[in-house]
Order: sequence, then C-alpha cells, then structure tokens
Amino acid sequence: MNMLKPLNARNGVEKSRVKRLRELTHEAHERLDKRITGAEPFADRELYGLFLNVQYQFHRDIEALYANATLQKLLPDLANRCRLNLIAADITDIDLPVPVSDGSPAFRGEPDIATALGWLYVAEGSNLGAAILLKRAAVMGLDENFGARHLAPHPQGRGLRWHIFTEAFDVVPLNAEEEGRVIAGGVEAFDRVHALVGENFE
Repeated sequence: MNMLKPLNARNGVEKSRVKRLRELTHEAHERLDKRITGAEPFADRELYGLFLNVQYQFHRDIEALYANATLQKLLPDLANRCRLNLIAADITDIDLPVPVSDGSPAFRGEPDIATALGWLYVAEGSNLGAAILLKRAAVMGLDENFGARHLAPHPQGRGLRWHIFTEAFDVVPLNAEEEGRVIAGGVEAFDRVHALVGENFE
C-alpha cells in the first residue's frame, strides 16, 4: 500500500495533508521531543540560552522561506510569521551573543516548494506547544516582552493562527511525488533540530 495515499482505509474519507504529515513525521517528532526533554532547557537561564541558540540556528535555516514570493502567495501572512528577529532579541535580553555561523543556511535562493512546505509545517507547528514553554520561561522571570518573545502567541491566538496556516497548506496543489517531498522535508526539519540540540547540549 502506498503510504502517501490520502485515504482513510476505515471510512474512505480523504485525510488532509497536515494530518498525513503529522502521522508520517510522528517518529521523528517523538525522537526530538525526548531529546529536548532530556536536555532540560528550562532548568535555568544558562540552559535556556542553549535552547535559544538551537532556535536561532533553525530559524536562520528557514528565514529565506518566509521572504519567498511563491510561498507568500500560497500561505497567508507568511512574512510576518518569521521569528528569527524575536529569537535574536531574546538572546540579547539574557546577555548572550547572537550565534554566528560560518555555514550556509539550509535554504538559499529559490527553494523546492514541496520540501519547503515540510520545513514550514515543523516551524509553525511548534507555536502550538509554545504556550507551555512560555509558562516554564516565566519561572525564570522571562515573558513575551523579555527573553521569551518568540514564544508569545499571536494576537489572533495560537489556535486560529495555526488554522489559517493549515487551511492554506492543505490546498496547495501538489502531485504525488511532491507530496512525498513534503513529508521528507518535515522529517528533515525535525532531524535538523535534533542535530542542533546535540551540538548545543553536548
């Protein structure tokens, strides 16, 4: 059976792209969650600073996607969803230097749209769990105005903001081969964050 087939075998109802992507990246997502939990990034500000480095490096990888004209036409208000500057401000708030990388970001120039969608799914999906992280940051005296700006909810609310994104995400026209690249992109994004956690929390 083709794992990309968009049908629910039980009731014949077509699954959304987001639901299929969630299922097929579940293992990579779980592996990342366990790695981050084990690193205890909210135990103190020093460890939180390492977490911010991970966030900055990942969002630096995808910064170009938020500025891409093709993706902006497909996904509403995409440019305003970029959080790299907020993460940089959080790092500065806690008196740490913004990371400098000699390497190139994962995306430069015109990206493969299908692969880019997989990465954006991971980046935007992380906003849903950020509510819990914001509460944990508050224990360290950080909030949406200082040190935890990138974890703050959008004025529209996290749920509605995610719904707007996924509604557009689900209707981007793709063929079967491109659908596979979306999933591969999602797995790559989770694996990239996993690798960054390993590098920063070694």
